[in-house]
Amino acid sequence: MIRWRPGGGVVDVDGDPGDPDLRGGARYLTWLVTRQAGRSAAGAVYSVVWMGLFAVAPYLLERVFDDGFGADHPGRGPGDPTASAVWTAALLATALAGAGVSLLRHRTMTKVRMDANFRTVKLLLGQSVRLGPALTRRVSAGEVMTIGVGDVQTIAAALTVVGPGFGAVVTYLLVAALLFSVSPLPAVVALLGVPALALALGPLTSRLQAAETVYRERQNTLTARIGDLAGGLRVLNGLGGKALFADAFRRDSALLREQGYRVGAVTSWMQSLGLGLPTVLLAAVIWSAARPAALGEITPGQLVSVYGYVIALVYPVFFLVEGVQLLSRGLVAARRVVAFLRLEPDPGPAPAEAMDAPDGPAELHDPVSGVTVRPGVLTALVCADPEDGTAVLDRLARYGPTSATWGGVPLDRIATARVRERILLAEAEADLFAGSLRVLLGRGPGDGSDEARARALRTAAAEDVVRGLPDGLDSAVDAQGRNLSGGQRQRIRLARALLAGPEVLLLAEPTSALDAHTEDLVAGRLRAARAGLTTVVTSTSPLMLDRADVVHLLEGGRAVATGRHQDLLVGEPRYRALVARESGAAAGPEDVPTSEEPVR
Repeated sequence: MIRWRPGGGVVDVDGDPGDPDLRGGARYLTWLVTRQAGRSAAGAVYSVVWMGLFAVAPYLLERVFDDGFGADHPGRGPGDPTASAVWTAALLATALAGAGVSLLRHRTMTKVRMDANFRTVKLLLGQSVRLGPALTRRVSAGEVMTIGVGDVQTIAAALTVVGPGFGAVVTYLLVAALLFSVSPLPAVVALLGVPALALALGPLTSRLQAAETVYRERQNTLTARIGDLAGGLRVLNGLGGKALFADAFRRDSALLREQGYRVGAVTSWMQSLGLGLPTVLLAAVIWSAARPAALGEITPGQLVSVYGYVIALVYPVFFLVEGVQLLSRGLVAARRVVAFLRLEPDPGPAPAEAMDAPDGPAELHDPVSGVTVRPGVLTALVCADPEDGTAVLDRLARYGPTSATWGGVPLDRIATARVRERILLAEAEADLFAGSLRVLLGRGPGDGSDEARARALRTAAAEDVVRGLPDGLDSAVDAQGRNLSGGQRQRIRLARALLAGPEVLLLAEPTSALDAHTEDLVAGRLRAARAGLTTVVTSTSPLMLDRADVVHLLEGGRAVATGRHQDLLVGEPRYRALVARESGAAAGPEDVPTSEEPVR
């Protein structure tokens, strides 16, 4: 687990990230700063001292030149070696102090950026969990990816303005004051020059924000397209749709490239002006000090110090220009993060209307379909259209608007957390995250032992999957299980759901990718493992249906017949026709590995 030290005690990133200010991108960035006010203030102080020492160095150089070497000027005495040594030592000490403060500044600002990064990531992860099944309906996978990777990094980088940005402003004013002590004209030129620089860059900043916003949107589209291609390339090949998606990908890539050129064009102008205009400003400051030196109004040492002050201005101006760019991009990224954090999950019951879940196993009823699920039995749903079965499971799991009841209590009046604790919907294409097989399966409600995992794997007839992997449970599984075959992925999903041990388990087509022998094993073991618990499966496989206690036949989303499998085969022609068709197809080979799939 990642941890970091905020100048003392250890802070665990598992802690509460706080309540973000979601009134806008600027408000969110400000909130990130105030959540670590002490560290941010330290970074600003270190930056002021670090840059301020650059401004002090020219003054010390002036003293070395005038006092140490005895410049020929009215009121000045001959050279003083002692003074020269003292001022030279002070100049060296300033340089060493600047190096030390620079280290402190860099470490502190790194912590500021890390805190903003981790805090934003925790908020995004928490929001993803909070949205639950609504996440995929509200935002695309590509958008989540670009927000979680690109925008988070951009926001963290934008907080650089807290340290060097603040230090640049203070140092700029300090240098102007020191210049004023030498000659008013250079000070006036410096004071007016930086605001003029800001005015010149202002329109470009607005253009950069607009171009960056469009670029991010097109990047989302392209990322989603990449995900679609990676996840369904084999299917697209089989349907002959690969060329169609490839053309769409090329079009999206071209649009993204063109927008990238626009962003690059604005950025290059900002960088060019950011380097060119400060050079003009510095030249103007030096010129304004040269004439007083030629007239003898300032000493040669002061002229040298003016040049040093001009050099010292390079750092503040550089950080100001860079800070404008980083802040501009950070605002775009922060607005996208805020928009994501503002999303609301599917509405649940109001606190005043919330009702308690049943104390123990209870009957589930879906009025829309007429399906009733008795507690402690294995119920099967047979549908000519798989979407009908999926809709029933969604309503019984409250994955969306529902009028279903649980023990007579409206399901949508029960707190979502209580429903999720006891009712689990295992979708046919549920996500498989990258990691070891052990981590992928999870811990379950018990001790999370390998024995519990072994039992779940055996019930899912997935022991051969573990044996076929090089390191068993410690073997790496790619995202979405892409290094597994279709049947292997299905059985791993089933094992993960069984390991969770829910009171009510809803399974969507849990054996559709398995051969008849493996399916028969899974059906028998599932019934035994879930004895006394409530289980609902959608399936048209006779092997699974023969193990069910109750079978519902759905047509048009409504239950038109209910009974046991054998009774329905005899007395219900529609059921017999549907199941017989499936029986004839069940003898086909199961998930033969393709070229990119390992042999089972």
